[in-house]
Amino acid sequence: MHILIQNKFLTYGNYKVKCAIGKRGIRKKRKEGDLITPKGNYSIKKLFYRKDRVNKLKTKLKKNIINKNFGWCDDPKSRKYNQLIKYPFNYSYEKLYRKDRIYDIILVLDYNINPIKKNIGSAIFIHVAKNNYMRTKGCVAIKKSSLRKLIQLINKNTKVKIS
Repeated sequence: MHILIQNKFLTYGNYKVKCAIGKRGIRKKRKEGDLITPKGNYSIKKLFYRKDRVNKLKTKLKKNIINKNFGWCDDPKSRKYNQLIKYPFNYSYEKLYRKDRIYDIILVLDYNINPIKKNIGSAIFIHVAKNNYMRTKGCVAIKKSSLRKLIQLINKNTKVKIS
């Protein structure tokens, strides 16, 4: 069984929830910062979470705690492009330890991971939605309670289809 993301909904079997997607919709991603959620089939590479904000996280996935100095490189000039980094860091990156709570739980999708190609997009995650399901920069976002439930249902072999 796979997670299906389509028409602003995320579905896994009988579980269906509203989701936010990139500001420019779902289509073929063209470049870094294009605000598109990339159409395609993906694996879940990692689960990260904020230990100070999320307790008793039940999942079959390996859990990784987000430290205060964690970021994700979004700078095509860096050798660490589209990878987890620790700062201070000399290139552009997105902080994973955030005040706004959208990265309290993150599922990292394997978009542009193996191999990594420069400037076609980075940091494609399933993460916590803002209260009004505000559009994302390219990620998929659902309510925190929905994300907690989803990660209880899935395992390391679960695929994600964005169409």
